[in-house]
Amino acid sequence: MSQRKNTVLSPEIVEAQKKVIDRIRIQNEEQIANGGIRKKAFVETYGCQQNVSDSEIIFGMLSQMGYDKASEKEEADIIIYNTCAVRENAELKVFGNLGALKHLKAKRPELIIGVCGCMMQQKSNAEQIRKKYKHVDLVFGTHSLYYFPSLLAEVIDKNSRVIDVRETDGAIAEDYPVVRAEGPCAWVSVMYGCNNFCSYCIVPYVRGRERSRSMEAIIKEVTSLAAEGYKEITLLGQNVNSYGKDLSDGPDFADLLNEVCKVDGIERVRFMTSHPKDISDKLIDTMASNPKICKQLHLPVQAGNNRVLQTMNRRYTKEDYLEKIEKIKAKMPDITLTSDIIVGFPGETKEEFEDTLDVLRKVRYDTIFSFIYSKRPGTPAATMDDCLTPEEKKECFSRLLEVQDKISLEKNQALSGKEMLVLTEGYSKTDSSVLSGRTEGGKIVNFRGSEELIGKFVKVKITEVRTWSLLGEIVD
Repeated sequence: MSQRKNTVLSPEIVEAQKKVIDRIRIQNEEQIANGGIRKKAFVETYGCQQNVSDSEIIFGMLSQMGYDKASEKEEADIIIYNTCAVRENAELKVFGNLGALKHLKAKRPELIIGVCGCMMQQKSNAEQIRKKYKHVDLVFGTHSLYYFPSLLAEVIDKNSRVIDVRETDGAIAEDYPVVRAEGPCAWVSVMYGCNNFCSYCIVPYVRGRERSRSMEAIIKEVTSLAAEGYKEITLLGQNVNSYGKDLSDGPDFADLLNEVCKVDGIERVRFMTSHPKDISDKLIDTMASNPKICKQLHLPVQAGNNRVLQTMNRRYTKEDYLEKIEKIKAKMPDITLTSDIIVGFPGETKEEFEDTLDVLRKVRYDTIFSFIYSKRPGTPAATMDDCLTPEEKKECFSRLLEVQDKISLEKNQALSGKEMLVLTEGYSKTDSSVLSGRTEGGKIVNFRGSEELIGKFVKVKITEVRTWSLLGEIVD
């Protein structure tokens, strides 16, 4: 399927980067042949699943260059931080971690330190690193991701600092190497960028305008993943509901979902994130009718008050949102619903915050991802005046969590004693003696079993309920 002009990197650019990858690999292999040891790379990711997907591409390139994965920064020959610009805390953490690397660089001058991602697409951040973090060798933004090989080669060849924060609406590149995390689940980006310009959000400024991958390219990737043994695919986009609007022949996201579900070997399909204003009846019907599409929906509401939603430029009302939730529940009564919520948006009053609590009680989300508003320079909301004090924001935030924690526990308690089909993803992150997997609705279930169950579906009876996870035992 054809795309609008200039959204896809030319084959010549992609091929040129592959040649650089080959050249660096040959250099690394020659070093090993002369008695050296294989070099290692450490990639640390901040932020959303799209950043995780980008990091998989970065390490895919590094792997083809001949780098092994380092488990610790101290053993790495190259360290890359892939950053997030959505919240201030993530930025402060990056600057703190970069500062801590200064002593490591002093001990090992040959160590290459790089920073990339959304945070670097903001020129003020890139300039701050240029001036204050002189031990950082490589800085590149989101639009320079696919030029990483040549940027790294310049650092290696010239022993110089490289900063590449190019201004563009963004492009799409296919056929780059990817090294994914272990397990039966994989991320697949279907589109990049965002056109919504919510007043609090920096994403359209750092990731560019919306641009969809062709359906053929997506299906080719999913088919390849199925052949590698992946069982579950999560389709990614800043607003997946907008998929296809920039494609000349007009497939929409529901069409794409149906095509992905036709790939043999893929047994579960998820997606995120959806914008409430764009979720269509067709998409709801497609979710309800296709057994491979997980009955799980992340639908960020952000706030429950109409004035606040208008100031956020969300382009729907509380009533619009609740009406769509009712449609979804009518078609899929057992659907798992999750959301994002901002507390203390500029101008939000305590009375207006009560509307957000009302949404929680009416929707009864399984889980929410909530944050106190974080000012993002360069966005319209950054210049708006606050109404609540920091203490009042924290009080509202605590009330939000209190209401939602009670609902989350009640929702999980309703699953006690039920038998559920779980895709085993690996060992639990908090208890290496038990396996962990997810239900169709995305609920985390921990249970005892042997390692050969990883990557397989097992039936598990829920024996113990917690607020954020479930415990169970395998049913023969």
